[in-house]
This record gives sequence, structure tokens and C-alpha cells, in this order.
Amino acid sequence: MVTALDDAEVSTVLVVTAHPDDVDFGAAGTVAAFTDKGIRVVYCVVTDGDAGGFDRELDNGGMAELRRAEQTEAAKRVGVTDLRFLGYHDGTVEQTLGLRRDIARVIRQVRPDRVITSTPERNYARIQPSHPDHRAVGGATLDAVYPDARNPYAFPELLNDEGLEAWSVKEVWLTGGQSSDHYVDITATVDRKIAALRAHVSQTAHIADGIEQFVRGFLAANAKAAGLPEGSYAEGFQVVSTG
Repeated sequence: MVTALDDAEVSTVLVVTAHPDDVDFGAAGTVAAFTDKGIRVVYCVVTDGDAGGFDRELDNGGMAELRRAEQTEAAKRVGVTDLRFLGYHDGTVEQTLGLRRDIARVIRQVRPDRVITSTPERNYARIQPSHPDHRAVGGATLDAVYPDARNPYAFPELLNDEGLEAWSVKEVWLTGGQSSDHYVDITATVDRKIAALRAHVSQTAHIADGIEQFVRGFLAANAKAAGLPEGSYAEGFQVVSTG
């Protein structure tokens, strides 16, 4: 099992997700804990979530604009104000060289110590985390971390045309897997996680009455698996060392 870096060794975290709301379901309590410690957190959202939601009157770009606004508001609730939207189409993301380059660009711009993204592996216990976009983004992000972002000869246009020097990420935390090897106690920030989720009105309004109970239920199960006291809440990750 890989041991995660101590947060005192981390100054910047980059979160790379497929859709608006992915970070809030998977890691918003952890993000709030980071920002409370003074750690800079940046979001990179690959799609605008234009295929999501339940109000199909908002097609032709309207849903994408709404979801960017919802993610921006949700981010503020956990202390994040720097968001990068890559503009890929929801539901059609593939693990291409172009996506690797676009994520490597953001890594070189942000220069994070830690990256959080979705697992590229299929979750056979719960199908929801295994959306094809999630797996494609997770795989492309891992490739962007190693070898692309750290190799000055990968995507030479990033250095030659944009002046983006190579950068080595120290570790990656994966969300959405069947098992976790690292847990973060978010008991103190769970209310802000739920507030961030509620900001995604287009995605959660239909379950507004039950979302808090649902979220607290799986976070309590994580806390139990982590050996935390009863009444605690936790988010789980798989830690990948890049050294």
C-alpha cells in the first residue's frame, strides 16, 4: 500500500474530472479540508456536462452554460475559485493524445504536488463511477502525469510555443474505485460537501429530499472502513505514487 504525502508537504492540488459535480460527489469534503489548511486547489473539468440534467429545454449550449455556473458556485462553497473548463462534449470523451496534451498543459500551468482524478478501472460493485467519460479522463490524466507533463520532449509545443516547463507530480489520488487505501476524515467539512452538491440544481433537484441522507450514508460507511469513531464521515481514495 502506498502512503500518501503529508498535507504539510503539499502546496497545490489539481482536481481533474470529466463532468461538473464529479468532484463534489467524490472529493468535495477533502477539498474543503485542503483549502482550510491553506492548500491551493484548482479544478480542471474536461466536459461542460451538456448531456446531463433533466430540463431538456436547455439544449443547444444552455445546459453547458448552466452546469459551468453550477460548478463554479459549488467550488466557491469549498474554497475553490480557479476552474479550467476544457470544453469536450459530455458522453463522448476518449483517451486520446489530444486529451493527454490538454491535461498535461494544465498540469504544467498549475504545477501541483498532488492530482485527484477518477479511476480508469471499471467498478463492478457500483456501475455509476464507471461512466466511460470518467474512465477516459482518469486514464488520460494518469498518462498526462506520467510521462507527459514531466517529459520536456512530450508535446514539445507546450514548451516551445507556450513556454510551459516540464513538471513532475508527486502523487495521484483516484476516486470511484471498488476499494480505497487512504481515507480523509471530512466530519468537519461534510456540511460544505453537501452544500456544494446542492449547488448542482440541474443534477440534484429531483433527489433534493434524499440527497443528504444518501451522501451521509456512504460517507459513514467509508468512515467505518477507515476505523473512525461512530458519527464520523470520510472520503476514500486509492493513492498512486509517481516516484
